Amino acid sequence: MVFYNFVQNEFDNCVYSRNLANGSCIYLLLYVDDMLIVAKSKTMKDLGAAKKIFGMVIWRDRNIGLFYVSQKKYIENLL
Repeated sequence: MVFYNFVQNEFDNCVYSRNLANGSCIYLLLYVDDMLIVAKSKTMKDLGAAKKIFGMVIWRDRNIGLFYVSQKKYIENLL
């Protein structure tokens, strides 16, 4: 990732970021075989809203400003 000018987060080794020339930023979350790319830039291909990452369910309601992450399914699978 360093080859592509991404900087590893000092608090979480699975999180990388890269500042773009237009002032925006790309965040890349990597762990084994899971990956999530987050950016405001429309130049990247939009694959739609993320629904799941690292065994967690992601749900967002932009109308009321709610962002929800749940590990319920992951915990149920462990039990």
